[in-house]
Amino acid sequence: MTLLARAGLLFAGTITAILATAAPALAHGADAPNGTDYRVTVTAAGHPDLRVRVIEAGARLELTNTGDTPVEVIGYSGEPYLRIGPDGVYENSRSPATYLNRTLVGDTALPAEADPAAEPRWHRVDGGTTARWHDQRALWREAEPPAQVRAAPDREHRVRDWVVPLRGADGPAEIRGTLDWVPPPDAYTWWVVTVVGVLAVGALGVLPAASGPGRRALVALGGLLIVGGATAVALALGRTLDAGAQGPGAVLAGLLTGPVWTLLTGLGAIAAGTRAATGGGASSARSHVDFVVALAGVCLALFAGVTNIAGFSRAVLPTPWPPTVARALVVLVVVAGAGALAAALLRLHTAARRPTATTAATR
Repeated sequence: MTLLARAGLLFAGTITAILATAAPALAHGADAPNGTDYRVTVTAAGHPDLRVRVIEAGARLELTNTGDTPVEVIGYSGEPYLRIGPDGVYENSRSPATYLNRTLVGDTALPAEADPAAEPRWHRVDGGTTARWHDQRALWREAEPPAQVRAAPDREHRVRDWVVPLRGADGPAEIRGTLDWVPPPDAYTWWVVTVVGVLAVGALGVLPAASGPGRRALVALGGLLIVGGATAVALALGRTLDAGAQGPGAVLAGLLTGPVWTLLTGLGAIAAGTRAATGGGASSARSHVDFVVALAGVCLALFAGVTNIAGFSRAVLPTPWPPTVARALVVLVVVAGAGALAAALLRLHTAARRPTATTAATR
């Protein structure tokens, strides 16, 4: 089999592995989606002491009460659902919203005590002054998009205006916002850019490892892994910030309990890239470095690239940056990871064949 054919099979295997892993990646994380085509916007917080924002690509609302008196979020049947104040955040265990809002799809079974007409039974769930929850009034929960979207899916549409009732010391208030359909991007374009990038980087593996160009190619692969790893760390940080983390402690906790695999593979790619960027030295050392590059590349592509690849086909992404920037970062991660994997495996294959060719020539 020719070298070109082997390279083609290697690339096909890498892409197959990525696509095979992509299916569950796109489906997991119901409470923190990897992307959506519905944009949730808060237009009014209801009171000067309240800060309300949308987090997790619109999956949750976040309310912070900076005032001296508590405020209640009203549930779907007019009952008290949440109470947020200086003494902490409380849930009413008798409110159906307490259970329905635990998941994005609202499919939690209601216990017997859930009765919106009953006297509230408050349970403290947090010592701070910030509450985060899924609110079905701000979401589109149907499987099919609205009729106006089906009629013209290439245009942006206002789906509805939404209202979340509040009750405070000054009387009733409302959080107001909008829900819009945003046309998704052309995923084909992003996939083409990604595939071309992977092929270009993988072609570096054709250069003989022991030659001057081959040694420079290893240094280039190391640099690319460093950039790809740093980009993966940035994606993990962006996901954590979009989930509502504020302050160094909260951000660190969010990184370690949220996109931890993206973070770890990014840091691993930086370490492997630093090792490769220093050069391989002797042939045995180069083979060791090539193996490290291949391992870091496949982890980076699968655990940092694929887990964010839903952004190729979704309009609203769970990052604090514009969607186009986030997609470009994902492309960079996949190209760096899958490209480094392909190049390193080609270099390892060539190195493994060299002793056999030398022995045959001696005979």
